[in-house]
Amino acid sequence: MAFIGTVAAEVLIPLAAVIGIVFAVLQWYVVAKVAVPSHSGEGGGKVGRGRESDGEGEEEEEEGVDYRGVEARCAEIQHAISVGATSFLVTEYKYLGAFMAAFAAVIFVSLGSVRRFGTAPEPCAYDAARTCRPALANAAFTTVAFLLGAATSVVSGYLGMRVATFANARTALEARRGVGRAFAVAFRSGAAMGFLLASSALLVLFAAVNLFGLYYGDDWGGLYESITGYGLGGSSMALFGRVGGGIYTKAADVGADLVGKVERNIPEDDPRNPAVIADNVGDNVGDIAGMGSDLFGSYAEASCAALFVASISSFGADHDFAAMMYPLLVSAAGIVACAATTLVATDAGEVGGVDEVAPALKRQILVSTVLMTGAVAAVTFLALPRSFTLFDFGDHKLVKNWHLFICVSAGLWAGLVIGYVTEYFTSNAYGPVQAVANSCRTGAATNVIFGLAVGYKSVIVPIFAIAGAMYASFRLAAMYGIALAALGMLSTIATGLTIDAYGPISDNAGGIAEMAGMPRRVRERTDALDAAGNTTAAIGKGFAIGSAALVSLALFGAYVSRAGIRTVNVVSPRVFVGLLAGAMLPYWFSAMTMRSVGSAALRMVEEVRRQFEEIPGLAEGLAAPDYATCVRISTDASLREMVAPGALVMLSPLVAGTLFGVEALAGLLAGALVSGVQVAISASNSGGAWDNAKKYIEAGATEAARSLGPKGSEAHKAAVIGDTIGDPLKDTSGPSLNILVKLMAVEALVFAPFFAAHGGIVFNHL
Repeated sequence: MAFIGTVAAEVLIPLAAVIGIVFAVLQWYVVAKVAVPSHSGEGGGKVGRGRESDGEGEEEEEEGVDYRGVEARCAEIQHAISVGATSFLVTEYKYLGAFMAAFAAVIFVSLGSVRRFGTAPEPCAYDAARTCRPALANAAFTTVAFLLGAATSVVSGYLGMRVATFANARTALEARRGVGRAFAVAFRSGAAMGFLLASSALLVLFAAVNLFGLYYGDDWGGLYESITGYGLGGSSMALFGRVGGGIYTKAADVGADLVGKVERNIPEDDPRNPAVIADNVGDNVGDIAGMGSDLFGSYAEASCAALFVASISSFGADHDFAAMMYPLLVSAAGIVACAATTLVATDAGEVGGVDEVAPALKRQILVSTVLMTGAVAAVTFLALPRSFTLFDFGDHKLVKNWHLFICVSAGLWAGLVIGYVTEYFTSNAYGPVQAVANSCRTGAATNVIFGLAVGYKSVIVPIFAIAGAMYASFRLAAMYGIALAALGMLSTIATGLTIDAYGPISDNAGGIAEMAGMPRRVRERTDALDAAGNTTAAIGKGFAIGSAALVSLALFGAYVSRAGIRTVNVVSPRVFVGLLAGAMLPYWFSAMTMRSVGSAALRMVEEVRRQFEEIPGLAEGLAAPDYATCVRISTDASLREMVAPGALVMLSPLVAGTLFGVEALAGLLAGALVSGVQVAISASNSGGAWDNAKKYIEAGATEAARSLGPKGSEAHKAAVIGDTIGDPLKDTSGPSLNILVKLMAVEALVFAPFFAAHGGIVFNHL
């Protein structure tokens, strides 16, 4: 007998979401207290130095620095970045809105045609003795769920961008008072984004389940089949957001670095560089909006997979609402646990120096994991009956409640392992990145070789961690267990988004400090924050990739069940052909995104060179560059170049299922999963290692690092080239691959009835 009943579940889930939203607003309110001069309504507060200095955070005076002018320039730069990011996202969402409307029509027509658009009730797919809602209703509600997921993904990305652009100048201004003050602003801003997105995703999904339930009644199978469209909509928008934002930011970043640092030998984010505003805009549309949509999609898909499998198990048959809502109760507990974790960083003690930044962020992952383990235990034993049955590929498996606790915990702790391993391979505090930096002594070629080796090696432990979580979860609770393992890894999504958003905010703060002419010590502090942020960004990508692997396998199991496949036999020619094609897709996709970044970067480099050559006095700082042209190049390139990679991912399951059938599509999904996850991890970690190897040389914190510098040395130029190569790997191709594997899986799940009824046009005649 469970202690949490229907009423309690109906109250606790939205209550946790509201708590998360309130917590996000409070974090934003604290950040807003940092005064920034008003500029066209952006920011707030009076012109001046903000709060009075006190104690350890006392602002240091520097002779010859016009602080009022610095603050005014910070406001202007913040406004330019905000306007650029908003303009790009609004334009991108207009194009994607038209695409999503068209794809929604495809969903409705495809699913409605399975039963010839019939409106009569039909025997239930998993219990022929019962009558369920008509196929046309499922088509309509799946379409609505798809549009709802897409809209939530858009809002998630946009709100994340707005929070980040609100915080960047404030972080730079607080860096004048010390690294601890700047860290607090950047971290609280990341928390505002993380909790807002996690809570909104939970609240919208819970509302959709209840609203759809008004029509479906006791037809829970049909209800949760239609809810799968929510995950498809979220990941569809995330794919285009990730690819488009990644192309935008890396085109600007590569152009700014190659001409500015390597050719002109000017500092990073120097205001003389024409691409500098586009580069900072890109951090927000790629790393912030893209990551927000990405992790929202993972959460939506994991929840949808778990709910679907549960609906055709004893939870659904017995109409046990509290047990059905177990995945959402886990997410609700995660919000509360992450809020307590955040207080450790913001209220338990202040970061006192540069060397305390990375440990403070690292503690967030550990503390949230420990607290969440206890929360999962409480939810499991209070919300679930002692034993129940779960659907297991046509059979039913007897499961005990503590089995599900192990499943969630396996994913949760596998995420911690992935995070720590990612930190080891991408932080300049450890041997791998230092070895990459040291290889720059002999030029860019050896730097590239060492960086690739680090990326390949970094795959080993995460894959074993993911495989271990998969096996344990499947043995205990079949495919439902794997879906719960994915949710376990994502249960601390609020903390994951917090530390991930912290990185781009700190990066933007460093750029604003440089462009506004702040003292060198301020830039040193923001660089320290940014270096830690690069590692946390890599950790965030590791979580996203690891959870994508678990989510994809859970969706794969749900697809196999819904398509009526009893077994997936890899020695079957149909399956093996799909397996080979699926393993190839991540390479095809990566080739398209890398080439897109290269083409856009080529145009950016040419434009930056042209401005330095044709604008008199630009190199000497006597003339202003044309920032708008570089912003336009990145915008046009990203909107144009994101179409082909996105179409490849969206069309591959449709083509494979329609032409070659459900078995070939199963092989395609398995191949893409096995190949894509490993390519994504290696690409992201190689890029992170190259980036922090460059920062290791620039910081010169150790004797070994100083022997490679200073900035502008041959070793530093080699490191910049490695960083430039790694940029599209870690910020475009790598992060987008995790969306590829899970988007293809959820798309196959949504269209499974259509493929089962009409698919296999080619293979059925051969």
